[in-house]
Amino acid sequence: KRPACRALGLAAAAPARPAPPRPAPLSPAMLAARLLRAAPSGLASLHGSARRLRGARVAVVLSGCGVYDGTEIHEASAILVHLSRGGAEVQMYAPDIPQMHVIDHSKGQPAEAESRNVLVESARIARGKITDLAKLSTKDHDAIIFPGGFGAAKNLSTFAVDGKDCKVNGEVERVLKEFHKAGKPIGLCCISPVLAAKVLSGAEVTVGHEEEEGGKWPYAGTAVAIKALGGKHCVKEVTEAHVDVNNKMVTTPAFMCETELHHIFDGIGAMVKGVLKLTGK
Repeated sequence: KRPACRALGLAAAAPARPAPPRPAPLSPAMLAARLLRAAPSGLASLHGSARRLRGARVAVVLSGCGVYDGTEIHEASAILVHLSRGGAEVQMYAPDIPQMHVIDHSKGQPAEAESRNVLVESARIARGKITDLAKLSTKDHDAIIFPGGFGAAKNLSTFAVDGKDCKVNGEVERVLKEFHKAGKPIGLCCISPVLAAKVLSGAEVTVGHEEEEGGKWPYAGTAVAIKALGGKHCVKEVTEAHVDVNNKMVTTPAFMCETELHHIFDGIGAMVKGVLKLTGK
């Protein structure tokens, strides 16, 4: 007799094939080597987003890594997110100088007998793609932005020690004056507006409110110092930015205010949006 499957006009089922063996897992070293081979430009391509955008070219100047002795990391990150969303092409810079001192952020106290370099520490935030501020050329960028953090007052200037009698790092002063002279927008947040107030006479900036208001604005005294430096202080809320149209300068309070992180993020977004709008791109 014919098999039942033939009687019904069905083909006999092929014998089952054994499953192919599963490849052995890659060791960490092998995985790293494979990633490097796949990267079009080596390790550097892993340090940041691909440069595929054709919007405004923005320089971001860092002052180290960590709120008490360098760049405020949340502010830097917020700036980069908003610049990315705005289609900007970003290059990060920092001066190749020693930090004023090193703070143990777990204790809020200076770390004795320890020294760090501003450029090297800033590279942590830049994912390795950092350039010496001395190499910044104004013609290569449409705008410049300075995040806050005490590094702006300790490393980019001596404001934390000398107040209204402070000095600004020579390269920081150079780029601020060059961008201002070229009519290219400047963005600053948190404590960094003091740099502009010192270097650019008559600059209109904000660091928030001028009274502490029960601790909500713990650094309100900075507004008084800005006036002593020759700047004009404009009261703004943490979610707002002040636009000095004449000087093409945009500032926002950021962590000068004790508030929730999303308010800081929104205020920085307003600042970045204002800077990009002034570029016309």
